[in-house]
Amino acid sequence: MAETEAALRTLAHNVRAARTRAGLSLDELGRRAKVSKGALVGLEKAQGNPNFATLVRLADTLGISVSALMEGPAEGRVRVVSADAVMPLWAGEKGGEARLMLTTSGPSPVEVWRWKLEPGEEYPSHPHQSGVVETVSVTAGEMVLVVDGIEHALRAGQTATFDGDAPHTYRGSGAETCHLIMTVHIPPGPGSAK
Repeated sequence: MAETEAALRTLAHNVRAARTRAGLSLDELGRRAKVSKGALVGLEKAQGNPNFATLVRLADTLGISVSALMEGPAEGRVRVVSADAVMPLWAGEKGGEARLMLTTSGPSPVEVWRWKLEPGEEYPSHPHQSGVVETVSVTAGEMVLVVDGIEHALRAGQTATFDGDAPHTYRGSGAETCHLIMTVHIPPGPGSAK
C-alpha cells in the first residue's frame, strides 16, 4: 500500500509540474485530454486511481511520455529494470498485460514496453499525437496488429513499425501466449526534455 501511495504522490507532482510548464489550467488540460476537472483535481492531490487510457491522454496532451508522469527523480547514469519490479499498466481479461519498463531521457524520449497477449485478447489504442511512431517486436507466439482497420499478422521474430496517430489494436492470435516488446517514439515537444 505504501508503494501505491508513493506512486500516486509522484504522479500527482509530475502531472501538476507538466501542466504548469505547459501553461495550462486544470480546465484547459481537462478539455484537451478529455478528462474531467474533478478527476484532475483528485489526481493532483494524489487521490483516485487513474486508468491507463487516462494516463496516455494526459501524456499526449502534455507532450511527454507516460513514464515521465510516473517516475521519480533519475537515480544514475544506468538504469536496470526487472519486469517483476514494474506494475502492469494494463491487464487483459484473459491474463494479458502491458508493463512500461522505462523511458529514455532527452528531447525525443522512447518508451519501452513489455506486452503479453493471450490468444483472442486485444487492446485497442486511441490514436496518439502526430509524430509518434510505434514499433512492435514479437518475441514469442503470434499476434495481429490492426492499424487503420487493416490487419497485419506477426509471428515470433518479426517487427513492425507504424505511425501512432492512427487507430491501432494489438490482438493475440495462434494457440499460445504472445510476448512482444513495443516501443513508442515520442517527438520533441513542450515539456518533453527531462
